[in-house]
Amino acid sequence: MELKVYNSMTQQKEVFEPKTPGKVGMYVCGVTAYDLSHLGHARAAVSFDILYRYLQHLGYEVTYVRNFTDVDDKIIRRANELGENPLSLSDRYCQEYLVDMADLQCLPPTHQPRVSDHMEQIKDMITQIINNDCAYVVEGDVFFAVDKSTNYGQLSGQKLEHNRAGERVAVDSRKRNPADFALWKAAKPGEPSWDSPWGPGRPGWHIECSAMSAHYLTFKFDIHGGGIDLIFPHHENEIAQSCAACQESSVGYWMHNGHVTNNNEKMSKSLGNFFTIRQITERYHPLALRHFLISAHYRSPLNYTVLQLESSSDAVFYIYQTLLDCEVALSSAQEGSLKDEIEKKGGKVAPITKSAEDCISKLRSEFQTRMSDDLNTSPILTGAFQDALKFINSSLNLLKKKQPKKQQLSMFQSLVEVEREVKDVLGILGLLPPGTYSEVLEQLKEKALKRAGLVEDDVLRLIEERVTARKNKEFSKSDQIRADLTTKGIALMDIGKETIWRPCVPVEPEPEAPPAEKEQKAATTAATGEEQRLDDEPWTAFTHGPS
Repeated sequence: MELKVYNSMTQQKEVFEPKTPGKVGMYVCGVTAYDLSHLGHARAAVSFDILYRYLQHLGYEVTYVRNFTDVDDKIIRRANELGENPLSLSDRYCQEYLVDMADLQCLPPTHQPRVSDHMEQIKDMITQIINNDCAYVVEGDVFFAVDKSTNYGQLSGQKLEHNRAGERVAVDSRKRNPADFALWKAAKPGEPSWDSPWGPGRPGWHIECSAMSAHYLTFKFDIHGGGIDLIFPHHENEIAQSCAACQESSVGYWMHNGHVTNNNEKMSKSLGNFFTIRQITERYHPLALRHFLISAHYRSPLNYTVLQLESSSDAVFYIYQTLLDCEVALSSAQEGSLKDEIEKKGGKVAPITKSAEDCISKLRSEFQTRMSDDLNTSPILTGAFQDALKFINSSLNLLKKKQPKKQQLSMFQSLVEVEREVKDVLGILGLLPPGTYSEVLEQLKEKALKRAGLVEDDVLRLIEERVTARKNKEFSKSDQIRADLTTKGIALMDIGKETIWRPCVPVEPEPEAPPAEKEQKAATTAATGEEQRLDDEPWTAFTHGPS
């Protein structure tokens, strides 16, 4: 299938065709490193990591560049507040960002340039712009002359008169046009500076991305990405600068991810309503956060709620529990009664079942269709993907039952191939865990206990209390223990004579029943022995997938 992506420049989906067949150049605006990164930064990183992974899956050789802004007004202000060297502060937060990206399983880009390491390229580009009569020097500052950009506003649709001084650009009476913006800022006392033909100073914000993208990808490359808030003025100014430096400058596709919102308001540092990535991953597994971030289309607003994160955490637990069960069963089969047959035949031991063929075909088709349609990840982890997990669980139950060896071998091979397809999808989405399934499941359980304000010994003690209550026919007490834990995100499950626990989406406690209803329920419980339970069912009875 042809990959179609939404181009912000043309405001429509277009078939992706790179400038050089088989190769893709992609530049994505990174973070300004003056603090820990928040969920908005995580969404941008994960969105373009998905694109990076999918392009590689399609066979492209991708050069992916994501920059760090490590010289900036915000960095200088924060460093002054903390009494720290600005470059030391920004270096520290660049490193913290990389830790967050590793936690979220974002692949390292091909290049991660920093502004402070590319001053020569920035000064060379400014010189080109001045020589092309599109910028001017005033007392050591260099301003871009927006009047010289005939197509200014082509990306955003903004007009020059909308670029009001004091809002989008600094007020400065020395400018020829109030909308002109700084390419180079003259040095001020106590600020980092570099020598230049116009005197000591530092670059403006917009010029850095134009210079670094041209340095690593040339003036013509395929994809330029970033958050939707960067369309104006940052990306608009990038286009103006790059075209002023080189008339042949062009970007094939401008791609932008939507905001993360909190109570439907944009989440940002300036509004003070943001959560850092660390604040979330202290309570939720990073893979649960990644699942949440791809649960909506990358261009759509994504509203942060605790329930959404709980649902994502529950979903990834179900995925990894299913894969662990499958891994254990396949390993047991290879070491048990099927061992000789598997070794004898080697490789593919038997034809897979028709239902397995259909499952794989449907999953592959749905995945390709959704991803080819502007990376529509939102429905991928439901639908055919969930059907594949259900197929694995039902097949595991069948594999335990006595069947003719030929059927067992066919079921074994079916599980192998469906599992492989599921893992392929998870790999492209960046949701395959870095360690074993068991390790991730334990980590998910630890996070659930932390959110519940419990330790595992507390849960085991309550399980024992519940067992005792049931033996004593104190069913109301037994039910209450289970219900109280469920409200805290801990589900108890009776499997045979054993009770185990797993995380779940917290369930709101039921409202107090009227006295007459209570009496009726008590009478029913006394007659039946207990409320209807899912006792003595296999594990898969409790794994329903995403809530």
